Amino acid sequence: MKNSKMPTLFLGHGSPMNALATNAFSHFLNKKSETLQTPAAILSVSAHWETRGTQVHKSSNPSTLYDFGGFPQELFDVKYPAHGAPEVSDRVARLINSDLSSDWGLDHGTWSVLVHLYPKANIPVLQLSLNKNLKLKDHYELAKSLKPLREESVLIMGSGNITHNLRALDWNPNPAPLDWAIEFDELIKTAILNRDKTRLFNEDPKYHSLWKQALPTLEHYLPLLYVLGASDENEKISFPYEEMQMGSLSMRAVEMSV
Repeated sequence: MKNSKMPTLFLGHGSPMNALATNAFSHFLNKKSETLQTPAAILSVSAHWETRGTQVHKSSNPSTLYDFGGFPQELFDVKYPAHGAPEVSDRVARLINSDLSSDWGLDHGTWSVLVHLYPKANIPVLQLSLNKNLKLKDHYELAKSLKPLREESVLIMGSGNITHNLRALDWNPNPAPLDWAIEFDELIKTAILNRDKTRLFNEDPKYHSLWKQALPTLEHYLPLLYVLGASDENEKISFPYEEMQMGSLSMRAVEMSV
């Protein structure tokens, strides 16, 4: 019998083209859902929905959003017709005292991984925005208020990348990982294992320049803080997937579970 408390799960999503790919990452996602208790709903915190103030999307039938350009038409043809979870949206808004919004949908940070994780689109999905006004520590603290959802069969999923510097991407086939990307990815992995908030919140001056190189902007890192913040100190930490795509894009997955 599986534990009734859902884990929290951070997924690197990388290029939107991963939604169409058959690769090691897609195979991992295909199998990962088999290890999870079937959730009643998925609360996704995606790098691609930033707002002033925290918002919760509420819709019975969220749209599939194509929040990118310059990709093949095949990617724009993808539909992820999952239902929304309006009652869960209301619950989240109460827990964190946030606003409800009907002006969003499921962006590619959400659907590009869910097309592999739950390809039947049979689990209701809602999104929580990233508040631009909050600091790293504030996002982590806000996530603590989401903990009761895990006892209500809601999977809290963060979708981003631990390293995300678009100017450093190598589009050649199978490029070698860059040293600074490996260093930063390992820095955060160790900080997670040690529950080292000083380094998780970029409060160690020794690594400030490395942070700027790995994350010129922070939105792809922030979803990780929700996965960590909604967990407890005594929970099991695992990294069910590790890969460096395009030389510098960490696809590391992080799971927190009882």
